[in-house]
Amino acid sequence: MGKDKLRRFAEIATFYNVVELEAGQPFKGDWSAKQFKNDQPLILELACGKGEYTVNLARFFQEKNFIGIDYKGNRIWRGAKTALEENISNVAFLRIQIENILDYFGEGEVDEIWITFPDPQPQISREKKRLTSPRFLEKYKQILKPGGLIHLKTDNDGLHAYTAEKIEELGLKLFARTEDLYASDLVDDILSIKTYYEKKYLAHEKNINYLKFSF
Repeated sequence: MGKDKLRRFAEIATFYNVVELEAGQPFKGDWSAKQFKNDQPLILELACGKGEYTVNLARFFQEKNFIGIDYKGNRIWRGAKTALEENISNVAFLRIQIENILDYFGEGEVDEIWITFPDPQPQISREKKRLTSPRFLEKYKQILKPGGLIHLKTDNDGLHAYTAEKIEELGLKLFARTEDLYASDLVDDILSIKTYYEKKYLAHEKNINYLKFSF
């Protein structure tokens, strides 16, 4: 591990807006009260990377709480540091493996989930690792409030098609779908938030897919 990564890992250990691994388990079922000291709605960004979406959503919606989730602490460092520097108090980060999410959030605790540019895991053998596979969707169903929305933004056409297929197979409610977000009438200030990776994809003229659905 490089010196810069080591420095970032050491630094996030001092950030009050970052919770790492098992330290987050006592927050289960009570994140808004224990982390944010309020009772505002709770929104998650899964595979948040550098946290651009998490931080920008928090800027737009100060009446809601946001948690970015990723396992790579050196990436989380960027979003957490930005939030601290700008005194954005309604955003936090949780460093865990997403497959363990049920250990950290209670039934019906979460109001909304964003999945932004996750690893598409294109190999058939890795289907279960896709963040929109039935295995993960069942976990989200447990922590989401009834009617809670899930958003997927991805440059990967295969993951988009796969997710749409699962939505239909599982009888989920589909509210919006496009294979070219920026050419659609769906795009707005929120969907126009661009992550580091999205900017790279757009620079190569890749289309951006979007799905909004719930259970």
